[in-house]
Amino acid sequence: MGWGRVVGAVVCTVKEPSLIGVPLLLLEPLNQSFATAGRPFVAADAIGAERGQIVIYETAREAAGAFAHRPPVDAAIIGIVDQTVRS
Repeated sequence: MGWGRVVGAVVCTVKEPSLIGVPLLLLEPLNQSFATAGRPFVAADAIGAERGQIVIYETAREAAGAFAHRPPVDAAIIGIVDQTVRS
């Protein structure tokens, strides 16, 4: 599980049938200080995130569990961060 920022959307001309209707978003991974921590990657959106939002994502086999029909994905957005507290 990690934190990321939505930086764009992916448009597909052809999709795996189980992904039809599932938005694919481009995420920039973040570290604990909310600084960029790697290269952007594509994640299936299970909750309706929007560009610029900080989100929580899951990777590997667990990513498919965010969807009832368990599509073949290896990254999924599973939460939106409403507020951050820095100590």
